[in-house]
Amino acid sequence: MRLIRFVLALIVLGLGALWSLQGLGLVKGSFMTGQTQWLYVGLVTMLIGIVGLSWATRSRV
Repeated sequence: MRLIRFVLALIVLGLGALWSLQGLGLVKGSFMTGQTQWLYVGLVTMLIGIVGLSWATRSRV
């Protein structure tokens, strides 16, 4: 179960990074390219992914 949470958190983090880069205009080929709202959506998504990673990797005490 921990592996599933870890993989899902990595996917969320990766999507957030992609959306942020598209919002900045660094990744082309999407309706999101150059739209600054996607930068902010991506940053929030990345934060959720980081929290998910810390939750998935914490040890059970």
